[in-house]
Amino acid sequence: MTLFDRLVRLGLPLVPKLIVGKVASRYVAGDTIAAAVQTMRSLRDEGAVTTVDVLGEEVRERDRAESAVAEYLLLLETISAEGLERNISVKPTMLGLKIDEAFCAERIATIVARARELAAFVRIDMEDHTCTDVTLRIYTDLASRFDNVGTVLQSYLRRTPSDIDALLKVGPPNIRLCKGIYREPRAVAWHAYETVRANYEFCLEKLLRGGAYTGIATHDEHLVWAGTSLVNRLGLSPEQYEFQMLLGVDPELRRIILAQGHRLRVYVPYGKDWYPYSTRRLRENPTVARHVMRAMLGLRPKQ
Repeated sequence: MTLFDRLVRLGLPLVPKLIVGKVASRYVAGDTIAAAVQTMRSLRDEGAVTTVDVLGEEVRERDRAESAVAEYLLLLETISAEGLERNISVKPTMLGLKIDEAFCAERIATIVARARELAAFVRIDMEDHTCTDVTLRIYTDLASRFDNVGTVLQSYLRRTPSDIDALLKVGPPNIRLCKGIYREPRAVAWHAYETVRANYEFCLEKLLRGGAYTGIATHDEHLVWAGTSLVNRLGLSPEQYEFQMLLGVDPELRRIILAQGHRLRVYVPYGKDWYPYSTRRLRENPTVARHVMRAMLGLRPKQ
């Protein structure tokens, strides 16, 4: 980590919320479903597909978890009625994981069941390493009952290759593979940049060779190259994989991937809890943090 990155981490609490919001507007669709719908339409016109996430996590009150379920059900109804991509992402801790595993599993099952009725897909997001076992348990159970559910694996976790082996034994899973953004102890996660990259490539090949439908979720140009090289080497069709990127991050690379004929999905977050999401992205992404600094200085963000 550079000195600049350390200063950003220490200085973020001092950055006015208005400034964070100004920068975050590139990375968050807005506060409402209507704002998310508008963003989805724009991305569809560009040729991309989408997954929509209601921002929020670490819920510890049952009524808040139930409110999140209601919001997701409304989101599913809305995007279905609008004729948009029926694909959503949910965070277990927003749906009660820190309250009770069974309670959380029931909440997610409610969303997945309604999504199947609407021919929609649900991605169960992965959070920090303390949630990995339970998230995979919930996913494995739901995948045995529903065909419209997937989850996420993180290449910086040392356990991920073994998790892939276990999932492949059950049946071809639907996986988003990302590097991982949470600050994890070295005992459970690789910390060296090149090691995380290498493990990403290793895990990606295991997934694709194992028949998993895989979302190659990265903004790392080297890993995009590795992904395109691998799917070409394996002779995969565009229906067998996709690339995934966050809203607002490297739109030029997004357009390059689309121009090459690959399917690309953009993660579209919205909701009133945009501030915690935005500050976490700023802490973990020095490039985004530079946009904050430029905004504070009254400069336009680079495109």
